[in-house]
Amino acid sequence: MIAIIDYGMGNLYSVSKALERMNVDYVISNEKAVLDKADGYILPGVGAFKDAMAILNETGLTNYIQKIVADGKPLIGICLGMQLLFEESEENGLTKGLSLLPGKVVKIPENVNGNRLKVPHMGWNDLQIKHDSPLLAGIDHGYAYFVHSYYVDSEQTNALLATAQYGVDVTAVVGKDNVYGTQFHPEKSSELGLAILKNYIKIVEGE
Repeated sequence: MIAIIDYGMGNLYSVSKALERMNVDYVISNEKAVLDKADGYILPGVGAFKDAMAILNETGLTNYIQKIVADGKPLIGICLGMQLLFEESEENGLTKGLSLLPGKVVKIPENVNGNRLKVPHMGWNDLQIKHDSPLLAGIDHGYAYFVHSYYVDSEQTNALLATAQYGVDVTAVVGKDNVYGTQFHPEKSSELGLAILKNYIKIVEGE
C-alpha cells in the first residue's frame, strides 16, 4: 500500500486519481498509526517551502518522515515535496529542509545572459536523463509538466537523475538509496509521468 502524506499543502486529488488509474491501493493520512501500515510513501507539495516545513515540524511529521527513510522504506517527493527532501531553501528566508538529500533550493533567475525568463516556470519541458535509475527504467527522454519558481541547484546535489533546461539546468528528477523526487508533476505529465509512477510502485513492491 502507498501512503500519500497529508500535511495540508499537497495536490492530493490528482495524485490519488493517478494511483486509482493504476489500480494501486493507497491511503491519504497524517496519522502515524495509519502511515505505519504503508510500504511506500508519496510526499506531495504545492506552495511555499517555509510554510510546509513549519507544518511538518509542528505536527511531528519531519521526524516521522526521517525515520521511515532511515528504516529503508521508499519515499518520493513531488514538486514542493521534492524540494523539501533537501537540506535548505532560500525561499522567504533560509529554511532548513528534511535533509534527506544533499543540496539547496534556490530561485529561478529572471535574467540569464540577457535573456529574460518568465517566473514561475510553467509548462512542458524535455527531460535530459543524466544517470540510470529504477525510477527511470524504460525512459530515455520525454516531456514533463512543471510549475515552480524555485529549483534545486543541480551543482549542489549528488542525487541528480535528470534535468530540464530553463535558462539554467533545472533539477527535474532525483534519487539516492530509497529517496526519490520529481520537480514536475508526474500525475499531470501524461504517459511519461505515469511511467515514472509505475516504476516507483515497482520499487516499493521490490520488483
